[in-house]
Amino acid sequence: MSTRCDQGAEIDRTVDKATRYAMLITSLPFHGPLFGARHTPLSRLRLEQRLRVLDPADGRCLRRLTEVLDFIHHSMTLTDADLVRRTRTLAVELPSELLRGLLRFRMEMRTLLAAQRRRRRGETGPPREPGWGYGRWVGQIERNWLEPGFRLERVFPWVGEADRLLRADDSLGLERLKLAVTWAHLDRMAEGHWFDFEAVVIYVLRWDLIARWTGQDGEAALARFDDLTAAGLGDQADIFGVEGPAASEARTASPKTAKT
Repeated sequence: MSTRCDQGAEIDRTVDKATRYAMLITSLPFHGPLFGARHTPLSRLRLEQRLRVLDPADGRCLRRLTEVLDFIHHSMTLTDADLVRRTRTLAVELPSELLRGLLRFRMEMRTLLAAQRRRRRGETGPPREPGWGYGRWVGQIERNWLEPGFRLERVFPWVGEADRLLRADDSLGLERLKLAVTWAHLDRMAEGHWFDFEAVVIYVLRWDLIARWTGQDGEAALARFDDLTAAGLGDQADIFGVEGPAASEARTASPKTAKT
């Protein structure tokens, strides 16, 4: 029995998928540079309307991927271990190595930042509970907890700068660094993918980054942060399960104004 995202999906074989996806990509406005954007290239509503041409299986995969990567979609009761299990399940079900690579990169970045935040809060050793982080480098992080970059500077050249920004309590600078690193990774992964499903996923992930930087998702992010705080989960708001450490900074300075 298949466990991929297309399990149970009905595919309309009367439609030329390749042509349909090429038309979708060419219909989407160019996003331009991340930090030069003042708004997303099209509204979320229009983007979702365009994405309706995706095969049901592909639409489901895209939705599940963005739900894992965007903390706004997470339940307040979601634990780090829950998110790790969900990520592992999704990684098996994604239909291509490129998509698995996109997921792995983002979640390993979250794991590194989560460890740095824990250490910044005064935790002198790695968490004892299993499932606190995801990816290939959890053991390396645990063995080198007191090293600023966990001896992973060659693999993640940005980790030293992230540590410096955390120590300086520069939440907005850290958010900018995260977005820049993620954007550059998407640029590399986009090579050779112009009109396929992977190209669509990369476009949507870029759209999400622009929305975060220009503040168009700011109200939702702040509402989510407030919900966590009200529920007594303030510590969860800056560890593995929640991405977006600039939430408190955004109360006084949004990326939209800071980038000008």
